[in-house]
Amino acid sequence: MTTRILPAAGDPEAARSLTTLLSQLPDAEPAPPVPDSTTLLDTLARLAGESVGELPEVVVVHERIGPVPALDLVRETVLRFPAVGVVLVSADAGPQLFQAAMDAGARGLVALPLNYEELSARVQGAAQWAAGVRRHLGAGPETPGGPGGTVVSVTGAKGGVGTTVTAVQLALAARASGRSTALVDMDLQSGDIASYLDVQFRRSVVDLAQINDISPRVLQDAVCDHATGLGLLLAPADGERGEEVTDRAARQIVSSLRTRYEVVVIDCGTQMNGANAAAVEMSDTALMVTTPDVVAVRAAKRLVRLWDRLQIRKAEETLTLVNRHTRATEIQPPLVERITGTRVARTAVPAGFKELQPAVDAGRLQDLDHRSSVKQALWALAAELGLAGDPAGTGTPGRGARGGRSRSTATGAR
Repeated sequence: MTTRILPAAGDPEAARSLTTLLSQLPDAEPAPPVPDSTTLLDTLARLAGESVGELPEVVVVHERIGPVPALDLVRETVLRFPAVGVVLVSADAGPQLFQAAMDAGARGLVALPLNYEELSARVQGAAQWAAGVRRHLGAGPETPGGPGGTVVSVTGAKGGVGTTVTAVQLALAARASGRSTALVDMDLQSGDIASYLDVQFRRSVVDLAQINDISPRVLQDAVCDHATGLGLLLAPADGERGEEVTDRAARQIVSSLRTRYEVVVIDCGTQMNGANAAAVEMSDTALMVTTPDVVAVRAAKRLVRLWDRLQIRKAEETLTLVNRHTRATEIQPPLVERITGTRVARTAVPAGFKELQPAVDAGRLQDLDHRSSVKQALWALAAELGLAGDPAGTGTPGRGARGGRSRSTATGAR
C-alpha cells in the first residue's frame, strides 16, 4: 500500500533534505513540502473537505516550522484530523521532548540529523496507525475529516464599528437554525458580551488558560449556558487577567470548543494580542468589521497588512463586513474591497442604531425585534457564511455563501 506523506518544514534546506529522504522510503509518496503551519492546516482542511480518503496517511512536522510552534501544530493537527498520523522531527530527542510530543498526540519522534532506518520505522508506524483509525471510522466520502464544527472570528478594524453586536447576532442566528453554538469573548481586556446578553457568571476564559488538558467536564464548568441556548465563554471581569491567556492557551481552548459545538463564534475585539491572533489564524472564516468612513477603512487596511506580516491571515482569505452602510456615503463596498484587498461580504448592514438602542441599553440584544433591518441583515450574513438557513427568522431559507446576490445592507451595530 502506498503511504502518502505531507512534510512541513519552514527552512527550505531542511525541507529539501526531509523530502529527499522520504522519497527513498518503500512505497512512500511524499507530497511537495508546505512552508508554514497555516498552509499545512489549510491543505489538510481542503483535502478533508473532499473525503478522509484524500488525506495523507502521515504528516511529518519539522521543528523549524512557524508561525505556530511545532508541538502546538502537532496538537492542532491531531485534534482536527484524527485519521492522520503525525511524526515530529527535532534535534532534541530527549525524554522530556518525547513525552511532550506524545502528550500532543504525535505518533513518533525522529532525531536530527535524519537517519533512514529511524525515519522509516516512525513513518511506517504512523501510517499503520492511521490506516487502523480509518478502518475503525469506516472512512468514506461522507465521513468528516476532523472533529467539531465551524469557527468564525469577528474582528473590528477599530473601536466602535460594531464587532460585538455582529458576533452576538451571528451566534444567535446559528443557534436559531438548530446548531449547537458557542460564543467566545476573546476581547480579553474590555469584552462586553456579558453586558449585551445580561449575564452574570463568575467563570471566564481565564479559568481554562492554565489547564493543559481541557476535558469536556472542565469545559462545561467554564461555559455559561445562556437562556437563548448559546454556550458563552466570557472575558474576565478584571481586564488585567487577560494577559494570562496566551496564544497556546487560546489554541487549545478553540480546539476544545470546536470538538463540542457545531458553530463557534469568537469576538476578537479590536486590539490584537497573541490569544486573539491565534483565534483568527485558526478560524475557518475571519470576518473583519468596518464602517464606510475614511478612518475605519484605513484602520482595516492596517489590520490586514499586520495579519499578513505576522502570517496570521492573508488579505484574500479575509472577509470584510461593511457596517452602517447607506447609499449616500461616498465609500461603497466595492471601494472597500479594492482598498483592503479583502473579499467584501455580499450582505451589508444598514445604519440603524435607533432600532438597536432599546435592546442595547437594556442589555438584552437577544430581544432585538425580528423586523429590525439590522437584525435581518446580520442574520442574512449568517446564512451567507453557512451558519444559518433562516436569515429573517420566518422560516424562509436563507441564501448560502454561493447563493444569489443579497440586497440586504450591513449592521447598524455600535
